[in-house]
Amino acid sequence: MSERTELLPGSFCWPELATPDSAKAKAFYAGLFGWEAADVPTAGGAYTLLKLRGKDVAALRTLSGPELAQNVPSHFMTYVSTASVDASAARAAELGGKVCHGPFDVEGVGRMAVVADPEGVVFALWEARGHIGAQLVGEDHTLCWTELVTKDPDGAKAFYGGLFGWTWKPSETSEVEYHETYRGDQAIGGLLPMKGDWWGDVPPHWMPYFLVPDCAAAARRAGELGGGAAVPPTEIPHVGTFAVLRDPLGAHFSVIAMAARPEGA
Repeated sequence: MSERTELLPGSFCWPELATPDSAKAKAFYAGLFGWEAADVPTAGGAYTLLKLRGKDVAALRTLSGPELAQNVPSHFMTYVSTASVDASAARAAELGGKVCHGPFDVEGVGRMAVVADPEGVVFALWEARGHIGAQLVGEDHTLCWTELVTKDPDGAKAFYGGLFGWTWKPSETSEVEYHETYRGDQAIGGLLPMKGDWWGDVPPHWMPYFLVPDCAAAARRAGELGGGAAVPPTEIPHVGTFAVLRDPLGAHFSVIAMAARPEGA
């Protein structure tokens, strides 16, 4: 079990699903990950905390009328913790990003802003004031990795390095170009350059990864629940097996089953 009670700035802290059909999404993720839903009334409507063993692991909200009118797709929003949302939002703008919403208070739990990087990839800044975000990470059916998929890796490194102090190291195991994202000496995520024609019209984006015990079984279960696999189970040598899944409303996310470590390792 990996329980968190506090977060250092620059940590991935919260995966939040925006969906047009909360009831359908709740049923899907309950069936896939065993997440239990707890609705929290807010001024903008119900906000749903998704829990595992009573601990918060993610959340979902219903897409608003204006978002639906603008054809905003169902998606996961990546949240990154910061000591000061106001200072980080200002710094993001200085680095060529855009502050889309906020900063604003979320009564009783924190302060946040929604920001886009220079490539247009949207994420949220979170300053905890009572709620740190995910209380369980790095175990089955919880967030374990967050990956930036980008057409401009050098620009992304300049922006996020300037904003959060992150650094990168080339992966020693990936068969494609891949960079591991570090906060201090801890690997917390990855950066995947979008190279090759096969990406088509897929835009740059943040991708959450959830740990599972069996990747193929998770992909099958997603299909049984009305979703599917955008990328089928694929082995990463010396790491494990991953798949990119989609829920019935079209939100994409990844699952990964880690390879067994050699005995004595």
